Amino acid sequence: MARNAFIIIDQQNDFNLVGAPFRVDCGLEAEPFIEKALAATREVNKEVNNIPVFHVFRYYRADGSDCEITRYDAFKSKGFHGCTIAEPGAYELEGVRPIAGEYSVVKQRWSAFFHTELDLILRRLGVKQVILTGVQTPNCIRGTVWDANSLDYEVIVLTDATNAKTPEVHQANLFDMKNIGIKMMTTEEYCECLKKDPQGPEATFQERIRNEIETRHADPEPAEFYEPAHGDEARF
Repeated sequence: MARNAFIIIDQQNDFNLVGAPFRVDCGLEAEPFIEKALAATREVNKEVNNIPVFHVFRYYRADGSDCEITRYDAFKSKGFHGCTIAEPGAYELEGVRPIAGEYSVVKQRWSAFFHTELDLILRRLGVKQVILTGVQTPNCIRGTVWDANSLDYEVIVLTDATNAKTPEVHQANLFDMKNIGIKMMTTEEYCECLKKDPQGPEATFQERIRNEIETRHADPEPAEFYEPAHGDEARF
């Protein structure tokens, strides 16, 4: 079972190319690092699928019926274009397009987990930790980080394989994520880690916490909490 999953978020033409409807100004700066990290991941997957790869796309229907309410006017103002199904702008950048054996997940909201099958597949594969790349840091990366953390996944953000409109926005959001315990790693550090261990970075939080709980021999909630005291009504 895999302990890590490598995830690329919204690395699509319409978020990255010059003149694209939803272009993230510094998005393309992350592309060579994503390609390098993806190549290293694919290399360790040649023999055994140690680290499943997920490509997360944002696709909108051509009438905008599934577009966010806060983005609908912008989508409409661009002639109902921007990550629209079956249009070239929705395609992933050439250097990171899926190959056989990799997963594709479609989303219409910020988080890669919101109303998608991502959590279900990760749990079935036994994944404990997700490695995030793509654009953009304050929106889809951050939204995915918060949901992954809430779902008890450990999270690694590749700091140079993610980006935002400006370096300042990118760094501010990395700072916020680091402050809630998210692990930060450069692409070079990630690739070096794969050389040492083809399973990828260690994921130890869940196992350590479970072991601590099991060995404490303490009731999670005292029985007295549920029992009426001195004739009082039970709490529940």
